[in-house]
Amino acid sequence: MIDYYETKSQPITRVMVWQAFKEVRSHKGSGGIDKMSLADLEQIKIKELYKLWNRLTSGSYYPAPVKQVAIPK
Repeated sequence: MIDYYETKSQPITRVMVWQAFKEVRSHKGSGGIDKMSLADLEQIKIKELYKLWNRLTSGSYYPAPVKQVAIPK
């Protein structure tokens, strides 16, 4: 039998991705760089969360760079 953790580069389960989504939703998280709101994601969450999980576990997910903003001091 092939072990799950031997076939994927990162030990991230679909349950972990689903729990993270529920936590963001409970804190009323805002849209990211793609400007997708939580309301938009609710309609297609199964497909999008699966794609995200697949990219995370295969090691092909690379987040976009963070926008640098100067903070006046």
